[in-house]
Amino acid sequence: MKNKLLKLSGAAAAAGSIFMAFGWSFFDMMVHCMKNRKQQKKKWFELSQMKVNHPRYKFSKEYEEGKAWCLAQSMQDCYVRSRDGLMLHASYLPAEHPQRFVLLSHGYRGSGFADFAYTARFLHENHCNLLFIDQRCCTESEGDYITFGAKEQYDVQRWAFFISRRNDQKLPIYLYGESMGAAAVLMASGHRLPHMVKGLIADCGFRSMKGQLQDMAVNWFHLNRIELLLFRVNLFCKMLAGFSMKEADTTHAMRTNKRPVLFFHGLKDTYVDPRNTRYNYAICKAPKELVMIPEARHLCSAYEAPELYRKKLLEFFEKYD
Repeated sequence: MKNKLLKLSGAAAAAGSIFMAFGWSFFDMMVHCMKNRKQQKKKWFELSQMKVNHPRYKFSKEYEEGKAWCLAQSMQDCYVRSRDGLMLHASYLPAEHPQRFVLLSHGYRGSGFADFAYTARFLHENHCNLLFIDQRCCTESEGDYITFGAKEQYDVQRWAFFISRRNDQKLPIYLYGESMGAAAVLMASGHRLPHMVKGLIADCGFRSMKGQLQDMAVNWFHLNRIELLLFRVNLFCKMLAGFSMKEADTTHAMRTNKRPVLFFHGLKDTYVDPRNTRYNYAICKAPKELVMIPEARHLCSAYEAPELYRKKLLEFFEKYD
């Protein structure tokens, strides 16, 4: 009897280990920081979905020129401490005769100089002081986990107050995010922000971490039993990364935010489904505008329709400055 119980216990432990193992693999790939794991990061970027949804796929020249311009600028290093004790970094680029501040919140495993490569110079030449923030676990910011906005929303909030404390001219402030950075900006709008924050710009933002992981698991990896997988991933998020997936959701913020929002999304985006932006736009209670670019993939609206994109940005600033 004792041997039978031991065998059953061993079988149950083995089954439990197998059950959790796949959840760990997905968590490790999607949430765990890869900043110091170059080989794995390289493999990640070999996914075809990542390639066709990157501006380099169609707009390599414009992308590389914009990124080179960012890297050539003399910027000031800035730092804040996150709510959970991480040292976060940003690069500040003042403009001549500034009319506003724009906080630039980059996307998943990205950087400000890359994600805003094509737009940063235009903003700077149109009298915008720019703050390129490095999201936790990216570039020069500390961190071991990417939380899909659950904690990044509070990091954005910290940076907004960082700007306001140094905004002696009382210039308007805008929070501009792309992809995960857009989701973080939208989530941040559900919290207290400086009164000088006049509006939000969200390009290709998703609705929630759960929804985004579900889309990626089904459409990219053709995985089944997604609810069980996400349950396991959420356990690791709670145990190791200190957050729950339900904290990474725009719904509450969009129902309570009062600041104007300018939404962008490309209709051919297969990285973040355009339905995410349509949802965020639909439930947003603040003044809002939705700009969908028919031929654009992920974060390619500014490249695909530059005149329209830039016109909408300037109109938004002029309306709410």
